[in-house]
Amino acid sequence: MAQYDVVIIGSGPGGEVAALRAVQLGLKTAVVEKDQVGGICLNVGCIPTKALLHCADLLEETREGKKFGVVTGEVSFDLKGAMGHKDRVVKTMRGGLEGLFKNKKIDLHRGFGRVIKPGVVGVKAEDGSETQLETRNIIIAVGSTPRSLPFAKIDEQRILSSTGALNLKEVPRHLIIVGAGAIGCEFASMYRAFGSEVSIIEMLPRVVPAEDEEISAELDKALRKRGIKIYTGARTESVENKADGVAVTLTDSKGQAVTLDGDYLLLGVGRTPLSRNIGLEELGVKMDERGYILTDGMMQTNVAGVYAIGDVVPTPWLAHVASAEGVIAVEHMAGHTPHPINYNHIPGCTYCSPEVASVGLTEAAARQQGFNVKVSKFPFAAVGKATVLGQRNGFIKIVADEQYGEILGFHMIGPRVTELIGEGGLALSHEATVESLLATIHAHPTLYEAIHETAHGLLDGFIHF
Repeated sequence: MAQYDVVIIGSGPGGEVAALRAVQLGLKTAVVEKDQVGGICLNVGCIPTKALLHCADLLEETREGKKFGVVTGEVSFDLKGAMGHKDRVVKTMRGGLEGLFKNKKIDLHRGFGRVIKPGVVGVKAEDGSETQLETRNIIIAVGSTPRSLPFAKIDEQRILSSTGALNLKEVPRHLIIVGAGAIGCEFASMYRAFGSEVSIIEMLPRVVPAEDEEISAELDKALRKRGIKIYTGARTESVENKADGVAVTLTDSKGQAVTLDGDYLLLGVGRTPLSRNIGLEELGVKMDERGYILTDGMMQTNVAGVYAIGDVVPTPWLAHVASAEGVIAVEHMAGHTPHPINYNHIPGCTYCSPEVASVGLTEAAARQQGFNVKVSKFPFAAVGKATVLGQRNGFIKIVADEQYGEILGFHMIGPRVTELIGEGGLALSHEATVESLLATIHAHPTLYEAIHETAHGLLDGFIHF
């Protein structure tokens, strides 16, 4: 058997970063992957979705070009061309990752990975042959799969997951989406720009329900203004899968029955960990009732030498979380003493139009935790760079502790906030106060000077509003 310091099952953003960090630390490393290198995120998740969202943004900007003096005539959209751009992006990045594995001397074993016994991973290839890898440590990084509804099974024909929605051959006349989280809002924004009628059904009272309430309200208003129909506080009752479309019946927030006829139904109702049937039960690895693997702060399971990261553990379903967990796992097995992740400081981004981003506590969460809360909001309408871009909607909100000035959370909606949120994450990780943020000079004209202005509102009042 081939012998390794660590074998990683899964090459998504958790597995790949764990592998690359492991070889930096001098560990002999192997990765087992049953599909494409890069996992869901690179191949049918984060990267292709953002590639198509860029096409949607470019389409909208081109349509509005006349107000900037850019006259293009009638603007049309070619879905095949957009899908081609998406595929090229994925192919380029996947090739780069495969080359990086080769250059770093990471052994890539293609096939289905399963833990045979402590310290042994079996790899079953497509031809049925099986190889066994002996290793001191194992990282489970197999990810998750989209959830269906009991009465609506994903078939990627008419009832879609995000994977199916990334590979449509036509722009839907009417796309119905269940779930108003990041996936639902991103695909709603994308296909609305492409020309579809879009309806969103959300069981909870608001869109992006994990975000601050004022952010949710602003996004709801913006999406409705774009012509997207939104049913919040609604319950999806049934789905009829027809040859030429779907009929979705829901009960709205007033208790009224509504039936929507669409070409496709996209389910964005969560994901299920792929932890079953890979040998963990036989090994005695502890999991919760949903199948999530239980770990400590170093990502160790209860079984010595077995770690788990990413969507198979009960932490946020985010690529950057998986990557950070992978680094902690390999540093720990290499004898280092990394700090556990502070999951309250994880940035979240939704790449719809307008963009949404946040890090830290919402206003409601801060109050629930007993903080004496002070809040400031500053509109992008008062920011020069936003006016230059013609994107003046939205705002930045900072939540702080009034007694000591500690910043507790950043919440943003507006132009390019998925990039601006980086300053918020840095501020929280360095325990910034309102005063220290104000002492940081922000360049002009930029979008991120809105953060500085928001901080002014927490102390002496805004400068430009």
